[in-house]
Amino acid sequence: MNWRNFSLIVTLSLVSSVTFAQSNLLNAKTPEEIGKKTEAQLNADNDKPLPYGYVHDRDILLGKTVWEFVDLDERINFPMYFPVEGNLGPDRKSLYAVLIENMKSGKISEVYDDSYFTTKKTLKDIESSLSKIDTSDAGREQYNAGEKIGEEYIVRTDIEPIDVMGYKIKGYWYFDKRQGELKYRLLGLCPVVPDVYTKGSEEEDPIELFWVYFPSAREVLHSALAFNDRNSAMAVTFDHLLNARRFSGTIYQEENVMGDRKIEDYLKDNAQMQLLESERVKDKIRNFEQDMWNY
Repeated sequence: MNWRNFSLIVTLSLVSSVTFAQSNLLNAKTPEEIGKKTEAQLNADNDKPLPYGYVHDRDILLGKTVWEFVDLDERINFPMYFPVEGNLGPDRKSLYAVLIENMKSGKISEVYDDSYFTTKKTLKDIESSLSKIDTSDAGREQYNAGEKIGEEYIVRTDIEPIDVMGYKIKGYWYFDKRQGELKYRLLGLCPVVPDVYTKGSEEEDPIELFWVYFPSAREVLHSALAFNDRNSAMAVTFDHLLNARRFSGTIYQEENVMGDRKIEDYLKDNAQMQLLESERVKDKIRNFEQDMWNY
């Protein structure tokens, strides 16, 4: 066996150890066996997220906190958005569905009401923002007449995965002088959805639903797979997708002396100038690393 064949076998063995939501697809004799990993697969899997390396404060030569908006209308961000309906099997879920389900099960507990992670948000607080129960005009007439309101006149409105407009993320760019490179650490994640009380109306208003402290949710996001449109046999975890910045985001805020004011607060009613300012902030961070190697 020559080295070329040997390397090919090693590569194939490594690829086979990476499982997708439909593992055992080619060996299953019934649909119920699809997705069930064999004992060999369970032993070979490394189901832990890659741990962050320790960074001492003295090693950070530059630090800058920025907030970005990830628009789910952009094609590159579709893996976070789809599927919007739960008809593709239990292992095909959107990022929103993964967050909500694991918050309800208690696996994600570090949930806050803003990006500074000062005040925790309970599941009860979140559920009140996810659904609304109202009565139609005909039901109100029944109520005013002293009659029991019919179930057909009770209207329930829920926030579904299809309603998610995007995600706000908070991250920290820093220059590691030991490694001699610019790095990024994701700190927070927040789904942006329409207010359930104005959903579908002309006054529909987007709100920040909750902020998840990202490092505490990495194990949950590592176990959830996002769709890879280039190769469905090699899915990528949401943890990897976010840490590798495989998305498109626009900076809308940076930490500054003016109370971390947003770009739209000092460039009002001018979307083009806001985008240019966002690019200026990116260039400011990027140029610092480039300037390190100029003498």
